Amino acid sequence: MRTGNEPANARSALRLRFWLSVWGLVWAVFGTAVFSLVGRPGWAAACGVLFLVVTVDLAMVLRHIHQGPHWQPGRDIPPYEPDHGGTGR
Repeated sequence: MRTGNEPANARSALRLRFWLSVWGLVWAVFGTAVFSLVGRPGWAAACGVLFLVVTVDLAMVLRHIHQGPHWQPGRDIPPYEPDHGGTGR
């Protein structure tokens, strides 16, 4: 359901982000290991940096999931009310 305020109050599909982060984590570890074994230190370092970024993202996603329905709303949580330009209504 669109309310017109999605850029300001967008909700993230946290479970999808969780599984995509796990997928990225697996590939980053695999890439780091393979590139290290074949003697490509630059690519191994790039995969290592990607591993760190994915790990931080995964930690943030898990933190938001554990914070409850504000971050992981279900069907029973209504969408946010639209922002009326800061008038406080």
